Amino acid sequence: MAGLRLIVGLGNPGAEHARTRHNAGFWFIDALAAAGGARFGLESKLHGETAKLQIAGQNLHLLKPATFMNLSGRSLGAALRYWKIEPEECLVAHDELDLPPGAARIKFDGGHGGQNGLRDIMQVLGHGKFHRLRIGIGHPGHKDRVTPWVLGRPGKDDEASMLRAIDDAIGVLPLAVAGDFNEAMKRLHTPKDS
Repeated sequence: MAGLRLIVGLGNPGAEHARTRHNAGFWFIDALAAAGGARFGLESKLHGETAKLQIAGQNLHLLKPATFMNLSGRSLGAALRYWKIEPEECLVAHDELDLPPGAARIKFDGGHGGQNGLRDIMQVLGHGKFHRLRIGIGHPGHKDRVTPWVLGRPGKDDEASMLRAIDDAIGVLPLAVAGDFNEAMKRLHTPKDS
């Protein structure tokens, strides 16, 4: 399988959303950019902020859509066309209700699981054939509490767990960038001895 050329972090723009669970994709891409010394700049034709980074000898584009979450596909679609990148060369980092804080999982293809950013991307692309980095935010326990949970800020312990999962994901990224997704998944998905 081809490696990665584009990494997208999903989130909502604006300071009021910055540390919410729903912005876990932004947390990831900001941490990745910081680790690589990359700086984001606004790219209006791509409806987002972009940066460049090199990992495992491969040049990568980073993208943070400046649209709201439910319009993420507009930004991603524009970036894929502009940079002539295939969807399967793309990794989309997003928050995941079905995983506990502290868990991060890589997968390829599949449904949107109710995640509005993924739903919009799949509508724009017409399919789900791209890689996802699912960053666990946990579930509040009842569907009626999902919206305030997702749009709320995690407590200190959950935030620390989420940041640890993001670090783990960044640690296996060189494997994914090189196209060795199986090894990246094995390392990321195997529980660490505490």
